[in-house]
Amino acid sequence: MKMYEILSKRKLNHDITWLVIYAPMVARKAKPGQFIILLTDEYGERIPLTMAGHNSEEGTIDLIYATVGRTTMLMDQMGEGDTFFSIVGPLGKPTHMEGLKRVCVVGGGTGNALAYPIAAGMHNHGIQVDMISGFKNKDLVILEEEFTANTDRTFVVTDDGSYKEKAFTTDKLKSLLAEGNEYDEIIAVGPPIMMKLICQIAQEAGIPCVASLTAYMIDGTGMCGGCRASIGGEDKFVCVDGPEFDGTLVDWDELIQRNSYYREQEAHDREHVCRLTGGVRYYD
Repeated sequence: MKMYEILSKRKLNHDITWLVIYAPMVARKAKPGQFIILLTDEYGERIPLTMAGHNSEEGTIDLIYATVGRTTMLMDQMGEGDTFFSIVGPLGKPTHMEGLKRVCVVGGGTGNALAYPIAAGMHNHGIQVDMISGFKNKDLVILEEEFTANTDRTFVVTDDGSYKEKAFTTDKLKSLLAEGNEYDEIIAVGPPIMMKLICQIAQEAGIPCVASLTAYMIDGTGMCGGCRASIGGEDKFVCVDGPEFDGTLVDWDELIQRNSYYREQEAHDREHVCRLTGGVRYYD
């Protein structure tokens, strides 16, 4: 096997892909909640991605990514046997698990890909895990089998009721709490407005809440400042101070506003990317 070789590639749905990559030095020290930085080629863009899992004995790491920009579009054109130019990690602080006996992890949309390593890691650590996995509709559902196998209970909900239970993640969390379920911690991973509401529900119930802000990372080293967030009135960098924070201390309104700053540029970057030229190919 070659270093950083793609050993397997599996499409979870139209936009989301699961890769298994040979990266023994990273796998040896990886822990749930941590991320890596990769380069597709020597002229590529450095992007951070949370590891969905790792196998230290086989020397592999798992990455789940959504095709949303230039680099992930290039990754979509890579296949088994192809290699990445470099992978650096593990980076970031691991998910806190000490002292926890029972938790509820709430994932929304593509955030479920980031919630999976947290939920599975906690479950493997001996923590009882309830997983709420929410999607807009049936076509977007991912990782149901994996969540079911690596948590104690998994609840899949869809906004439109096209699959399993019709509910928002916030509704399902409220119903579980109303049933008398007690948790040491609630972890939210997904769109910022969802995380804000989940943290409010947790706070009202007197339960500590953690929010994963991994999706806001850009450079991954704290040098660019792009992942700056206001936490308890202080500026923090998601990549070096997180990526998980006390959700009650996050200035969600500021984060939501900043999240829309580059919407136009992001839409522009979703044009077809040609792997041969490394550039963007536009069509009329």
